[in-house]
Amino acid sequence: MVSWFNKMPGRAYLLIGVMIFGVANSVTRKLTEIGAENLIDGRNPISLCNVLFVGNLCALIALIGVYSRQLNPTAFRHLSSKNWCYLLLVALLSGALAPGLFFSALEQTAVNNVILVSRIEPPLILLLSVIFLQARVNSWVVSGAIVSAVGVVLTVVLQPPGSEMIQMSAFQLGRGELMATAGAVFSAIANIISQVSLKNVPLGLFNVVRTAFWTIIFFAIAWYLFGIEHFMDVSSPLLWKWMVFYGTVIVVIGQLSWFAGLKRSNASEVSLANSFNPIAGVLAAFFILGETPTAAQYIGGLVILGGIILNQIGIVRENKLPSKTSVSSSVGFKGV
Repeated sequence: MVSWFNKMPGRAYLLIGVMIFGVANSVTRKLTEIGAENLIDGRNPISLCNVLFVGNLCALIALIGVYSRQLNPTAFRHLSSKNWCYLLLVALLSGALAPGLFFSALEQTAVNNVILVSRIEPPLILLLSVIFLQARVNSWVVSGAIVSAVGVVLTVVLQPPGSEMIQMSAFQLGRGELMATAGAVFSAIANIISQVSLKNVPLGLFNVVRTAFWTIIFFAIAWYLFGIEHFMDVSSPLLWKWMVFYGTVIVVIGQLSWFAGLKRSNASEVSLANSFNPIAGVLAAFFILGETPTAAQYIGGLVILGGIILNQIGIVRENKLPSKTSVSSSVGFKGV
């Protein structure tokens, strides 16, 4: 069984990762609905804070088991003070702030909006990669990034008026969409910091330390903002039952599959797999939550799809020119 699993092609790993990450937002929303149906003295045991804290804790335990061989004193001693600082910063951005914003967005807007708006992250990563990593990309990739960004903007500004709207100049923008955008920005910045300053840190050690940091950071922030009583339902059996599933399947297996695919695939295969993430997310929202796309989501989604196609053409062309550097392996948000 293990031998067969190790012989799986990179595309298969990428497909598994994309499918898992694609359903993450819908599963998160569904879990909060399950919690709302099983209140404890009027409180939802599967709340924002409980999901992020307990889910990260379960993921941390699973990651320690997977990467136990890399977690030795020598590996930790090789981490410099700068490594620790950057790990702390990445954990704050991608482990506490970004998931918190995405989860808050899921509470205030449709899952499809969060999925489509989060597609602003790949163009942001591309821009930051060109600025800070001197990455060279062709006009097709740049055009795809611009078109995708336009699609995200259309998804946001074409939303019908609602109660959770903020007036900005001549537009009314949804709070949930703005939170999802902010989450994508933080996630993109964390991605670049990881590529620039943590590329020499072993993957297993990086994932374990980052997850440990963001679990502690999120707990400290929530304790400071809401008080320790905010976690009074953290021992709920219902919460732990679902978080063991969420932390193990969504976080750990999803990450391991994606990273395994990255090692075994070329840039065009990674880019192609990544392009299916919003499609998987929208389908998951329909089948799990019964959420059908709105007119704004159809328009924005089609434009984003056009940008993805342009990007894929650019990646295929770049693969024919080995001297160029591709940044297509950068991926967008893959769920809370």
